[in-house]
Amino acid sequence: MLALLMNFFSACWRRNEYSTSEGDAIGQHDGLLWYKDWGQHVNGDFSMAVVQANSLLEDQCQIETGSLSFLDSGPFGTFVGIYDGHGGPETARYIADHLFQHIKRFSTEEQLMSVNVIRKAIQATEEGFLSLVSKLWPLKPQIASVGSCCLVGVVCGETLYVANLGDSRAVIGKLVKSTGEVLAVQLSNEHNASIESVRQELQSRHPDDPQIVILKHNVWRVKGIIQVSRSIGDAYLKRTEFNREPLHPKFRLREPFMKPILSAEPTIHVQKLSPNDQFIVFASDGLWEHFNNQDAVDIIQKHPRNGIARRLVKSALLEAAKKREMRYSDLKKIECGVRRHFHDDITVIVLFLDSNSVSRATATKPPTLSLRGGGSTMPMNSLAPCTMPAEHPGS
Repeated sequence: MLALLMNFFSACWRRNEYSTSEGDAIGQHDGLLWYKDWGQHVNGDFSMAVVQANSLLEDQCQIETGSLSFLDSGPFGTFVGIYDGHGGPETARYIADHLFQHIKRFSTEEQLMSVNVIRKAIQATEEGFLSLVSKLWPLKPQIASVGSCCLVGVVCGETLYVANLGDSRAVIGKLVKSTGEVLAVQLSNEHNASIESVRQELQSRHPDDPQIVILKHNVWRVKGIIQVSRSIGDAYLKRTEFNREPLHPKFRLREPFMKPILSAEPTIHVQKLSPNDQFIVFASDGLWEHFNNQDAVDIIQKHPRNGIARRLVKSALLEAAKKREMRYSDLKKIECGVRRHFHDDITVIVLFLDSNSVSRATATKPPTLSLRGGGSTMPMNSLAPCTMPAEHPGS
């Protein structure tokens, strides 16, 4: 048990490795901002950026391009993952370590990419993390209160898959040829109790629980604790054996529950890409707190591709500073932890779609690339802090 715990934490302590088969730049740091201004994937160019606000970065992200299975024959394409953790970084890191490997495993079994492959991979990741919670529970019970949103995009040939748990968001920029405009179209369904349809879904699943959603401090929360209704992790709201002592009292419910309160079932959107599809922006809710869909698409459309993810993050930080009537230069001086009072962790990946690359992506074996963004170094003699807030923001 102790060896398992140390192996788990040593993985959390490691600095993320940003690597590609070409050995090119692994991204750069500017204070709490990490960015990879430009790179190439199977279907075009990409840009990534992450800024930290929490004491420990709870967002994780990755891009994987090349074979989407363990077979030399493919299928080939690009995988994007945005994992917005809450309660700690452990779940988001676990997803980044395991989800794509499950995608490749199930894609190998089925010898193609499909909705079923993605759904099974997410379920296997959920089951793996809950199994880890069971093993770590005797020594670190607070692991049961850690969870993560999970936004996934897969471009395979001319097909786009977008799967989501929680309130991160994917938006596509579509060219309107008659006007030259690029319009924003949201691809992902969000699972946040602030949305009336989500509250109705929760109430229909739990008709005997009048307090399944509670308006607390003017914010709707599931059981008065968490904003998102779907996630990976959050074992304390999925399995009653983890909603008891020695879990922190603020997370323990008064009454035992008979079925899971939160779900790990993703909503999955599938569409065929067209030459009018210009780019997709994947981002954690830290970005969408400051911009609507069209705002983000307009920024991308009006500026060069190189560094566009970093530009989006900085634009969001400018908005955060403006709301607090302070200068951006002063905001940058605020240390992580305290920064969370001004903005959330923000992760952005912009995937540009070259229609010629999309159409020929499955014809030949492309070069491979594997890149993780948003790394931070944790002291080797410390654990993630176990101080618990009154409730989870949910992402």
